[in-house]
Amino acid sequence: MFENLKVGSTGDNVKILQEKLKILGFYNATITGSFGVSLEEGVKAFQKEYNLDVTGVVDEDVWNLINSLTDVATPISLFPTLRLGSTGSDVSDLQSKLSALLYYTGSISSNFDLETENAVKRFQMNNNLTADGIVGSSTWNKLNSLYGNLADCVVDSESNYLTYTVQKGDSLYSIAKKYNTTVDKIKNLNNLTSDIINIGKVLKIPEESTDTGNDNDYQTYTVQSGDTLYKIAQRFNTTVNDIKSLNNLTSDIINVGQILKIPEANIAENYITYTVVKGDTLYLIAKNYNTTVDAIKNLNNLTSNTINIGQTLKIPTTNENYFNYVVVRGDTLYSIARKYNTTVNEIKKLNNLTNNTINLGQVLRIPL
Repeated sequence: MFENLKVGSTGDNVKILQEKLKILGFYNATITGSFGVSLEEGVKAFQKEYNLDVTGVVDEDVWNLINSLTDVATPISLFPTLRLGSTGSDVSDLQSKLSALLYYTGSISSNFDLETENAVKRFQMNNNLTADGIVGSSTWNKLNSLYGNLADCVVDSESNYLTYTVQKGDSLYSIAKKYNTTVDKIKNLNNLTSDIINIGKVLKIPEESTDTGNDNDYQTYTVQSGDTLYKIAQRFNTTVNDIKSLNNLTSDIINVGQILKIPEANIAENYITYTVVKGDTLYLIAKNYNTTVDAIKNLNNLTSNTINIGQTLKIPTTNENYFNYVVVRGDTLYSIARKYNTTVNEIKKLNNLTNNTINLGQVLRIPL
């Protein structure tokens, strides 16, 4: 775990902080390992950009956000500034990501037109960025963090391929191996003329090579940062051995972006799972999910009201076709929809929302 840092701090963690903020475009000075005024200004600019308390102190919340962004962030030089009139493949990538996030409804082309500019402005406005329609480093980083946050893999229902967002450390060979296909097939499907791929690029992956079992026997899950087989088994009410057996795994090692088959028969129908976060109590959780403290304690065999951050709890569902969710810092409708296997439109419809703006502490109904 990274230590809290502030003006006067020194050491390797300060160097890591400087490097990560440089990638994100908030620090342009030399990597020194010393926390000075210029680094403090960069931290404050980052905190302001992402609606954190502007203290200049790098605490656990700041570290977590910086790490999540730099896991998928691309050096700024790989994503040029785009504006009205720009053309090329970067514009196509921009339109694809805005379309996936429901900000852009036009055709995917290589032309940055007025429709694209308006979509960019809506995205910027909803994410507390300067709504100027110009795609610079802050807009790219926010867009990539929402769209490509850790191996986003979605099946295109009208085509026999998956879409995959290139992550740090990826190569065509490693991606082909992960999805049981070949480099040539990926290159042909994406009209690539070389093996060079950039972080954040969306690739089409042949679907037929990734799914050979009976669709009724399992569902698929894409491994996220921090996942272990044990955590995944808990989440889906199954066992580590069942997951390993279904996926022909010989060890407990799994990788971010890896697609796992999860036994369908073991998916719980009368409860959902919830991971305890800072500030939670059984009373607050029970209130948020329309249940009682005793019901949660009974379902989880708890003998006291003590719960720990990171603990996974089973939450009993009611006869309603939704449960309540309280918006926390960093949430977007897209991230909430992904987390609970639903869609942005379903959440907006259930909550009578007319746009994608949500507020910290807001209670949302999430369809079961």
